Parts: sequence; structure tokens; C-alpha cells
Amino acid sequence: MARARAKRTASKATPLPLEGQALVKEVCRRIRVARSYWDAHNNAACRGEREKALALYNTLTPAQKDQIPQALRVWLRYRSEKYFGPHRPPPPTPGHSSQRRPPR
Repeated sequence: MARARAKRTASKATPLPLEGQALVKEVCRRIRVARSYWDAHNNAACRGEREKALALYNTLTPAQKDQIPQALRVWLRYRSEKYFGPHRPPPPTPGHSSQRRPPR
């Protein structure tokens, strides 16, 4: 018996901008994802998620920032700043290692 499947179309259209509680929840979600990448030692993915979370966090009002759990705020603003802040060098580009081994 053949079943008709609903066709899934991957929409590349930009989603509606988040507001209010949805924006707060998205910031929390992104910080948690970044922390999980950090715990898994996946620094490249952590850096990307942290940058996205920080960009959203900077759009919040002070009242909305207070709704973010303190542990997440501390990790985003201070602890991760130590490792991914502007004073840190960017990750190396793939295939361009500065420490190449001499030929044998």
C-alpha cells in the first residue's frame, strides 16, 4: 500500500524576527548549545554558537537580560570571553598550517 508522504521543503527564507519571550528562549537555547559544544571540546562549533548567542543577547532589553539564568549569563559574558574574546587569535585556516614538518 503506497502512502502519500507530505513533501518537506527546506525553506531558505529568513524566519520572522524573534521578540519578547521567544527571543529570551532562543538566547538561552543558543547559550546552552554553545556550552554543550564547549563541554565536548568542539571549539569551532562553540565559537560560532557563542557569537550567534551574543549577537542575540545584545539585542535584549535590560529587563529581558534579567530573565536569562545567571549561570548562562556568566558563561556567555565572562568565562567564554576568556577563550573566545577579541584578544584571542582566530582559529587557523584549514590546510595552511604554520608548523609544517620538514621533508625526510
